[in-house]
Amino acid sequence: MDLALNGKAALITASSQGIGKACALELARAGADIVICARREEILNDARSEIAGETGRKVYAVPADLTKPADIDAVIARTLHDLGRIDVLVTNAGGPPSGMFMDFKDDAWERAFTLNLMSVVRLNRAVVPSMREAGGGSIVNLTSVSVKEPLKGLVLSNALRAAVVGLSKTISHELGPDNIRVNVVCPGFTATDRMTDLIDARAKREGKSSDDVAAAYYASVPLGKFGEPADIARMVTFLASDAAGYVTGVTVQVDGGFIKGLL
Repeated sequence: MDLALNGKAALITASSQGIGKACALELARAGADIVICARREEILNDARSEIAGETGRKVYAVPADLTKPADIDAVIARTLHDLGRIDVLVTNAGGPPSGMFMDFKDDAWERAFTLNLMSVVRLNRAVVPSMREAGGGSIVNLTSVSVKEPLKGLVLSNALRAAVVGLSKTISHELGPDNIRVNVVCPGFTATDRMTDLIDARAKREGKSSDDVAAAYYASVPLGKFGEPADIARMVTFLASDAAGYVTGVTVQVDGGFIKGLL
């Protein structure tokens, strides 16, 4: 299948490790030139070197904190300077802390709002002028399966990531006439540091071992295992590509069958 990504310009956020890095690598493998960003500069530069070395594509690294509007503006400006345009945007960000509703005061909600919703709003809004000028583009917003089935102990994620779906569906209608597609990918239980942290937090909260909690997660997935970051990245790359040129406004999970609903 020809993804028609060769020479495209892609920005992938929170991409120094985990799912974000996997998305950056897969897009570069498909021929895109990319900009990656994350807060920790040393890890970010390591990722840049690894992706560039494997793929031979142009890879630029921009340190950025997605909770800071000025940093988002700087990433957008650097991408337009280095790549000339933005054909593909993949938004990704770290998840908020796990916990129950009564565990969190307003400051925790405000931090989650800024990181997991407002970063997406700001990034999506910032790429529209360039995409309109180029005649189109593709936005893929990463969320979580919690948008389709709320997960116990993840109230912040359940609430804020669902808002990203509402945003994405709305702007897919508004931007469709500009040939800008907007889709959402929802990772299920994926083998990342974030998943390890969630397992340990749940184990502590429930007085169980981490191994027992991990086994319960495995048992809830029909395929009986965690996904790998590359599993998510392949779906993101497909949706970002011209091969999905008639797909917009969808929210698709990559979850090994975990979600039980029909849609």
